[in-house]
Amino acid sequence: MLFRIVALFWLIGATSFALAQVALNNGLAQKESTATTESVIETAWIDLRQHPAANSRPQSAPSWVEAVTMAPTVEINGASAKTVFRIRVAQPPGDYQVLFFRLFFDDKPDARPQLVAWNELGTQVLRSGELGSGVGLPISDSVIIPMSGISTLDIEVPGDGKTIRGAYLDWMTSSEVVHPLNTEHRDIIPEPFSSLPPLHSPEQDLEHFGTVTATLASEAIAFGPDAQHSAAFQFGIEEQPLLALLTFEVASPRIDSPPEVYVNGEDVGAATLMLPELADPGYRGEAEPLLKMHFEYTGWLRAQKLIPVSNLKVGTNDVIILSGAAASTSAIRGTQVQLKYRWEKFDYLLQADH
Repeated sequence: MLFRIVALFWLIGATSFALAQVALNNGLAQKESTATTESVIETAWIDLRQHPAANSRPQSAPSWVEAVTMAPTVEINGASAKTVFRIRVAQPPGDYQVLFFRLFFDDKPDARPQLVAWNELGTQVLRSGELGSGVGLPISDSVIIPMSGISTLDIEVPGDGKTIRGAYLDWMTSSEVVHPLNTEHRDIIPEPFSSLPPLHSPEQDLEHFGTVTATLASEAIAFGPDAQHSAAFQFGIEEQPLLALLTFEVASPRIDSPPEVYVNGEDVGAATLMLPELADPGYRGEAEPLLKMHFEYTGWLRAQKLIPVSNLKVGTNDVIILSGAAASTSAIRGTQVQLKYRWEKFDYLLQADH
């Protein structure tokens, strides 16, 4: 999932907002809290799916989540109709100034949501810009929000709002962080549930300690389970490597059916998905009649495949990735390959014949 550091800016003049007219669950049932400045503040998982009234159930939330409402808007002067989910928050006990906000939604190109923050005076403090990338899949995206003076968070989405599924909120703390000076840039803010940070694709080929890293495609590419809808790549090599590793991120994969990799026309097997903890709200079950439930992860997961070097050749190599036999259409991004060669300090053991 992609971290977005939201720039804080103030708009000239006060823009008042109307109170929500349609209550999704105005005044959530509060969990009993004995929080002090020394205790851990509870996280919040807010279900924003629009259930029929007969099937809806009251939600509970930590005491710092004061209310959640939903307000549809109509088309005015050519502006598209949209839906606003409004979350009113209070400052929890302790020195917490930054909020981690992860939104779960169907990433449709014409219904990409935005996050808007307001203060008590009704002034817009910040706007995230469109979340997601329009890949047309169930996905999640994260925003880190400086909460000084902010009391209300709006999720604005074009249409009836049925593409919005839920929100995970967690207060953040700060600490001094040290990192190696000469390592490549990487996200140092830990993701909840032991998720890996987004994969960074180098613009130019990199060589480090005898290992060459080359980006095959950084953009998101749709792909499916058959050859007609595969993701195809090519890369050239001048010398046979000792090891070859293919790495990419896959959107909303079915976790029991990882992508399949083909190299130069030969099936080299399924990639390995780097799964976060099972408590992650990104896991979504799907059940079919007479079949057991299976799960997909509604976010971006990193996947890797060690390519047998015997399948590679000097010159141009073809790589094809399919979404998995039991999976449907998905998307991949940040596709890259690493090739390991001997170098002046290469470490190895020479085993005597037995």
